[in-house]
Amino acid sequence: MKVLKTGTTTVGLIYKDGVVLAADKKATMGYLVASKEAEKIHHIIDSICMTIAGSVGDAQAMIRLLRAELELYKYEHRYVPVKAATVLLANILRSSYKSFHPELVQLIVGGYDNKPHLYSIDAVGGIDEANDYTFSGSGSVIAVGVLENGYRKGLGEKEAIELAVRSIKAASERDAATGGKGIDVVVMNKEGYKRLSDKEVKQILDKIDKK
Repeated sequence: MKVLKTGTTTVGLIYKDGVVLAADKKATMGYLVASKEAEKIHHIIDSICMTIAGSVGDAQAMIRLLRAELELYKYEHRYVPVKAATVLLANILRSSYKSFHPELVQLIVGGYDNKPHLYSIDAVGGIDEANDYTFSGSGSVIAVGVLENGYRKGLGEKEAIELAVRSIKAASERDAATGGKGIDVVVMNKEGYKRLSDKEVKQILDKIDKK
């Protein structure tokens, strides 16, 4: 069978008081644009979210399983550390790989407990903790250039959001598999989890275009 290639661009970065995740909204199947409004940032539990890249079916299965397991964990412990959620996800992926049914995904987990956390997880359960930023997907080689140029320690929330949006916008202009209707942005900090509205994101894009 011919494997359909998919593409996307997702980024995550740590700012002074939390974590920002951003992603495009285009879902592709080979040369076909399957959706222009695909959701690629998923709220898992509390102040923990995850971005997805790769096989949509595999990613959705991981989301359902992770949510269920973490609800059980929270029922017993009343609190879900971001690292615990990430290690559990990595163990699930590793188990799938060892059973010769690997999940074709590349994931980013971001969250806030007593401080911001950001992790990149590969398809076989490898974890890479990011101290500044991370990225995934076909357009990430473009997005990372924007992140490297604009990132600095101690970014404020508005600056971090604008940088994340700018990196996705750059990828959508150069990577054919990145784009769709708008950009999805999520912020996690001590106040909890917040998804920016389309109107808020459009205002940021308009501000970027005027510079």
